[in-house]
Amino acid sequence: MTSELILKAEKLKLNGEHLDAIGILEDIVKSDLNCIAAFEELGDNFLSLRQFDKALRALKYALRLDPISANAHYLLGFTLSCLNQFDKSIAELEIADKIEPNHPEIVRCLGWSIFNAGKKKQGLVILSRANAIAPNDPLIMCDLGVCLLNDMQFEAATNMFEKILAIEPGNHQALECLKACSHFKEKHA
Repeated sequence: MTSELILKAEKLKLNGEHLDAIGILEDIVKSDLNCIAAFEELGDNFLSLRQFDKALRALKYALRLDPISANAHYLLGFTLSCLNQFDKSIAELEIADKIEPNHPEIVRCLGWSIFNAGKKKQGLVILSRANAIAPNDPLIMCDLGVCLLNDMQFEAATNMFEKILAIEPGNHQALECLKACSHFKEKHA
């Protein structure tokens, strides 16, 4: 029964119905304080709603229940990156990567956090690794492109955003970033 409810909550989350998903998940944890998946899903939903304090609480509780949950470490690292706590984010994401090596989302987020912590070259290498693992993932490609743009590698960034648009012609973020590439390329010419 619990697994069916978690699947229902996950479907709601994927449809953007986070409050409904949270309601189901809160009912689960009221009756089962040891349901790791429910706490991870709560954290993920709160993260999507940008309710970072609640996400942190749920994910830290999930990690108390299962200290080697790659998903909880990943979500905690992602949440910390949203709060610009990049050193803490990196620590969590490195744990997640050790538990579940070469997971493209974990590697993507790790590269992003390392880049934004000021280790730009290392961050770009790790983002490129994520892109090699999942070469047609627009989210990975977009993060790599944004970091290339921030590193003033305009040609490489432009190529990355054009690749995204070949996969998803209406990708709004890629279109906006491509405009930014043109603007900054002219400005720094």
